[in-house]
Amino acid sequence: MKKLTLALTTLVIISLLLSACGGGATPEAKDKLAEIKARGTLVISTDPAYPPQSQLVEGATRPADTKCTSDQRTANELTGFDIDTAVEIAKRLGVEACFTTPSWDLIIAGKWADRWDISVGSMTITPERMQVLYFTQPYYTTPAAFFVHASNTTFTKPEDLSGKRIGGCTGCTYDYYLAGTLQIPGETLEYVVKNPQFTGYETDLNALQDLALGDGVRLDAVLTAQPTGQGAIADGLPLKQLGDPVYFEYLAAAVDKAASKDPIPFVKEVSRIIQEMHADGTLLKLSQKYYGLDLTTAAAQFDLDALKQFP
Repeated sequence: MKKLTLALTTLVIISLLLSACGGGATPEAKDKLAEIKARGTLVISTDPAYPPQSQLVEGATRPADTKCTSDQRTANELTGFDIDTAVEIAKRLGVEACFTTPSWDLIIAGKWADRWDISVGSMTITPERMQVLYFTQPYYTTPAAFFVHASNTTFTKPEDLSGKRIGGCTGCTYDYYLAGTLQIPGETLEYVVKNPQFTGYETDLNALQDLALGDGVRLDAVLTAQPTGQGAIADGLPLKQLGDPVYFEYLAAAVDKAASKDPIPFVKEVSRIIQEMHADGTLLKLSQKYYGLDLTTAAAQFDLDALKQFP
């Protein structure tokens, strides 16, 4: 009887110890949204050299209490429209925004292996990208326009650039437009430049800098977002816009379909937040701050359900 009592007592003690050890364990997050909230950070991919959308802040000091890892940028180390938008999304999720800067081709290829949670990097919604990425409600729209050297007197309209050397971001919509393959949901495009000689760059800014070397020195023109080209001019590059914009694009945050945790609740929550930011005027204020005009109203009216992204 004593042996039985001793055995039962031992079992009770072991049971209590196991309960104590397991009591503080954090249950595994059931989806991407829960994982982000449990971690306390939103890891965002962006471009470190794409003003006025996103760029590094020289001499910025990381907060001592940041949850961002050492290989991630904190919110105060970057600035721009995309950055402020991403920080506000993180704030409304109740987490800290942390940034990483992978190459554009890695972002649009999907299969991120959970290295970041979301792209807030002025990505246009296209059918090709929808094969590997989910898109949120667009947070702004932007016109795409051609820019030439300020000294050029040969070109008077975009059509004059047919057969000429045109630079742009590799894998961006400008690349696809010049190839005649770009598709934008809800838009009918006219490809006015025929048979261009395309030169690809890692960022639009690199292309604009090459164009600024002189009329026809390396490039005859660059196709980029109108605010990016105008921003380069404001910063002193000797460029000018050629004619009217050739198309308009809807820009949204994107999430990897191949995420290890179900990303759909996260995509839906970010879309809800972006719609809220449209409704309360936050995005309009940011647009006016960085661009001096409203690039957000049309994005608020975009019918995301028409994309039929979810089963």
